[in-house]
Amino acid sequence: MKRDPCRGHKRAYSRANPAPHAFRQSAVTIEILNAPQVGYLTKQQSIPVAGADDLIIRSLLDNNQFHDPLDEALNVGISSATWPLFGLLWPSGSRMAERMAQRTVTGERILEIGCGLALSSLVAHRRGAKVTASDCHPLTHAFLDNNTRLNHLGPIDYRHGLWGTAAVRDDGLPVLTQAQDAPLLGYFDLIVGSDILYERDEEGTLARFIDQHAAMKSEIWVVDPNRGNRAAFHKHMARVGFAMQEEVLDLAAHDGVDAYKGRMLTYRR
Repeated sequence: MKRDPCRGHKRAYSRANPAPHAFRQSAVTIEILNAPQVGYLTKQQSIPVAGADDLIIRSLLDNNQFHDPLDEALNVGISSATWPLFGLLWPSGSRMAERMAQRTVTGERILEIGCGLALSSLVAHRRGAKVTASDCHPLTHAFLDNNTRLNHLGPIDYRHGLWGTAAVRDDGLPVLTQAQDAPLLGYFDLIVGSDILYERDEEGTLARFIDQHAAMKSEIWVVDPNRGNRAAFHKHMARVGFAMQEEVLDLAAHDGVDAYKGRMLTYRR
């Protein structure tokens, strides 16, 4: 499976690496988005977030969806196998959204990286925080705009966020790194990312990407479902001046929601 350079798309479903989260949901509607031109199925769900009102989220129906007729995803290193993963709800994203619901709203600038369906950005935005969402999938922006409208919110600032070296295309041609969305610029006081430590990253590309966009005095939140790559990430974050605090996030199954095991990593400098 080709790696996706902007978020945790190198996933295989197994007991250690589960399929998307089993959320409590109501009024589920399965529909074709802009049929027949688009060619993938979506569903609409009411998603609970502890400490905040439920969110109405339109996501892909399942991980079998794929539609990239113009190679827009392929051209930024996203293969057909990893194409749908941006549009699914993942348990680490839910844990991060719950933390965002507890954050005191100030004038700080917040950035979510590898946002996917951007639960954390939606929670922060609805509470009045100044938040920017970022990802590298060509459909992330459209899904984000759709979900803000479903929740009767104004638009969220969105930027193309890409880290690492792009993958080789399936056909062997070089990968392009330009995208239709505006590039990520500026510095942020709080940067958050859920399930982004999906490879060993021995060169520290993610830590450098964070360093490029973190203010001199800043805080970084990472929710990691025990993927086994924390030690290397800790080392690379220390090299760019961040001290780390780790918290266990082990939750028992309840109300139809699967058990969760992971860590909340907080870095400060």
